[in-house]
This record gives sequence, C-alpha cells and structure tokens, in this order.
Amino acid sequence: MHNRKISVVGLGYVGLPVAVAFGKQEQVIGFDINPQRILELIQGYDKTYEVSKEELESTNILFTCDVEELKKADFHIVAVPTPVDEAHVPDLTPVEKSSETVGKALKKGDIVVYESTVYPGVTEEICVPILERMSSLRCGKDFTVGYSPERINPGDKERSFTNILKIVSGQDQRTLDIVSEVYSSVVKSGVYKAASIKVAEAAKVIENSQRDLNIAFMNELSIVFARMGIDTLDVLEAAGTKWNFLPFRPGLVGGHCIGVDPYYLTYKAEKFGYAPQVIHSGRRINDNMGRYIAKQGIKQLLKRSIEINKVHANVLGFTFKEDCPDVRNTRVIDLINELIDYNVDVTVCDPVADATDTEHEYGIKFKEFDKLSPAPLMVLAVAHKEFKNLNLDRLLSKVQPGGVILDVKGILPRSEVTSRGYALWRL
Repeated sequence: MHNRKISVVGLGYVGLPVAVAFGKQEQVIGFDINPQRILELIQGYDKTYEVSKEELESTNILFTCDVEELKKADFHIVAVPTPVDEAHVPDLTPVEKSSETVGKALKKGDIVVYESTVYPGVTEEICVPILERMSSLRCGKDFTVGYSPERINPGDKERSFTNILKIVSGQDQRTLDIVSEVYSSVVKSGVYKAASIKVAEAAKVIENSQRDLNIAFMNELSIVFARMGIDTLDVLEAAGTKWNFLPFRPGLVGGHCIGVDPYYLTYKAEKFGYAPQVIHSGRRINDNMGRYIAKQGIKQLLKRSIEINKVHANVLGFTFKEDCPDVRNTRVIDLINELIDYNVDVTVCDPVADATDTEHEYGIKFKEFDKLSPAPLMVLAVAHKEFKNLNLDRLLSKVQPGGVILDVKGILPRSEVTSRGYALWRL
C-alpha cells in the first residue's frame, strides 16, 4: 500500500474516474479550473455520465479550484485535454497551463505524473521546464516526473479505469517503482512498466493511430465498393469468417483520441525531418468522410427526382460516438455543414449529447424525436441505443414516403426498409 497523498488535475472524462478510484481508498484532491464543474461534482452530478451520483457519494474527493489545496498532495496526476488547432497542429496549452498550476504547489519530494496524450518528449522537454520555473525546484533532485497514458473509453462501462492494464513510466527507477505502486493499488488488471517516459508517450499515441488507419482502410473500401455496386457490410461479414480478419467497420472518426492523436505523431515526426505518408493518408480519408456521406445523400435524392433546393433533412445523432454525451471533435458537423452548403434545411436530434456544449461550440439546437417533421432525407449518424431500440415504424415515421435514409453505422434491417419503398444507403 502506498503512502502518497494524491491530487488529480483536470476532472473530465479521464480525470474524474481516476479521482473516484483513488478516492475510494483515501481522500483525493480533485482540482479543475471550471468552478461550474466543481459545483456540479460537489452536488453529485457528472455531466459526462462517466460517474454516477452514487459513486460520487461513496468516494472521498475534495473538489476544488483552489491551487493552495494542491499543496496538500505529493503525487499529482495531470489529466487534461490535448487537442489540435484548426490547422491540425497540437495545442499543448491545457497541459502547459496545468503544469504551471501544479508548479505553484510543488514541493520537495513530490512526483508529477501526466496522463494526457502527447507526442514523445512533451513530459520531459516541455512540462518539466515549466514545473521547474514555477516552483524554483530542480527536476531529478527536488521532484520527479512520470507518465502513465490514459486508456479511458468514454461511455464504456465494462472497460473502466480499474480493470484496464495501465502503462506506467518514470524518469528513474525509484520514481517508476512508486508510480507503479500507486497505480497498482487501484488498477486490478495490473501495470506494465515501460522502458522510459518517451516509450510510454509513444505507445499511447500509436494506439489510436493504429485504429485510425484501420478505420481509414474500411472507409476507403466502402468508397470503392460503392462504385462497384457492392454492399460493404456484406463484404465485411463474409471476410470476417476468417479467423484473423480484423473486425473494423467504416464510419465517422472524431472525438478527442482517434481523430486527434495521429496529428501529434505526425507533428513530432516532421520535426525530425520525416513526413509520414501512411498516417497522413489515413487522416485525409477519415477527415473527408462526413462530406462524402452528405454528397451520397444528395445523389440519392436526385436519383429519386426529389428537388434538393431547400429540402429538409433529419439528422439523428451528433456526438462523436454512440451512447456518450461528448461532442468534442465530432465529425457529424462536417456532414451537416455539407448538407447546408447544398441548401438543405437540417434538423438535429440527439437525446444523449450535451445540448449546452453543442449550442456553444457549434451553434446547433437539438429537437426532440417526437417533434421532428417527416423529411425526404434522414441521416442516422450515431448509433445511440435510443435510436437502435426505436420501433422501425416509429423511426420511418420521420421520413417522407419514398424518402432516403443514410444509415451511417449500418444498423437498420435493409430488406425491411427498402421493401417499404425507401432508399437505404450505408457505408
């Protein structure tokens, strides 16, 4: 059992579950710069739906925005977002600002562990100098650092923080042993000790890059097979009978991980004079899928001689993945914007998404499913359980007779839909 006092900086999709896990053993300092977030958590409400009210009530976390409270801890876990800007360049502002915050509270003997996804070198080359500057302490002598990449999967209640193997690393053997001991106290699946901090950083950034490339291949296949008049999902089901075929599906790739992490890797690679061809190619394919899907909808309308000038479309789902309220980097917005460019009037329905964040970030207001008017075009963009569990007749009631349905995730029974006179297109 470790004897460390833990703080968690950043209480979002990653940080909060981490704080809750440690808080079940002893008090944890839970820090976030958003006062509203702190107030909600104190009241037992987690807007990400990652942690229930009962879980919050059963854990011992001091929720705070006060940097002074961080001084009570000697093991600081930093779990803040690491996005990219509009030019797909890594935006390290959150991790830099959080390093400044922790630096103000740092004292001799402390350990700082980063969980944020970064490219190799960020912890030691960017974060450490900030910690030293803000604390007037020396890394390696007065304090040390480690890196333990997050593997939180938003919306996944089976693979949680405590039952996913945790990669840990430290700048020296003593730090590695302590970091390993601390995480082992709550992670039932155990820890894997990486050879170095940079190895751990690299391992994290390639995990999602690999998924990105596999999905990009599926998306490219869907484009090719569509031109051949072959149903991609039929092909994948047939190919999936081989024991070592990887079960990836085509789709929109957004969110704060798969759609972002590859850019961290390519950015660092280019700093070393190498332009990654395969990674960039996969990103280009996936970043264009929203527009591609919208154009297929327009083509299907034209095939049915439906006038597209100011035609109405219902889009079901806006989050970056199913059954998760997170709308960060959702690629459904690309689909919507492309339809709008064709002068399509778009109405969006999403019972799961964070409506406040969506309106603030994208200017989109949701409409309840029952209040949707039947439209010539329906886009089933996200496979939320609420949509999958809808009676087919009820779902089709929001499409005009003879209309077009874009089933992005391939969840509808094709024969039942087409037999009723609707056009069904899917990736």
